[in-house]
Amino acid sequence: DPDSNWSRIASGMINSFRRAMGELLLSHHDRPHTEFLTVPLADGSCIRLRPERPNHVWAYDFVEDRTREGRKFRMLCVVDEFTREALAIRVARRLSSSDVIDVLADLFLAHGTPAHIRSDQGPEFIAEAVKAWISGVGARTAYIEKASPWENGYVESFNGKLRDELLNGEVFNTLREAQVLIEDWRRHYNRVRPHSALG
Repeated sequence: DPDSNWSRIASGMINSFRRAMGELLLSHHDRPHTEFLTVPLADGSCIRLRPERPNHVWAYDFVEDRTREGRKFRMLCVVDEFTREALAIRVARRLSSSDVIDVLADLFLAHGTPAHIRSDQGPEFIAEAVKAWISGVGARTAYIEKASPWENGYVESFNGKLRDELLNGEVFNTLREAQVLIEDWRRHYNRVRPHSALG
């Protein structure tokens, strides 16, 4: 059973992550419950969640493009909704729920654990292993309604800039070239572009 296997793997990753994070990881009991969750739902979704500070709400989503020969590749984009910082863009031919966990683990170690992670209800984001891992490290999921991308406006806006400023004008000869150029663009975006929430 793939879900059972991933649940066991996720459990092991949670324990390893907790050891690595040490005092940086807040438990559910230690985390202040001051977030604006107008209507918290049992499935982890919420309405009108607004970012108040860095690491309050992250959002992630997938973008797709193709290399010159027509082969598809995917990008997992993660942004901090308050600072508008592009925390990561993972580029690969395929990205699964295990890749989602891997990206989040790296970011949690680098930036700390966010209070909430907002996403659509794509299969990689609602996988039991992902939900269990996020819950296990002290964060909460915030799923938007199906077919309602405007509810994930921060990352959708970022995706639009990525496509307009890079993807639409670039032909990637190889996957490696795509990885390098997209990472260069992410760093430039964070360094040069003024972000309104940074004031």
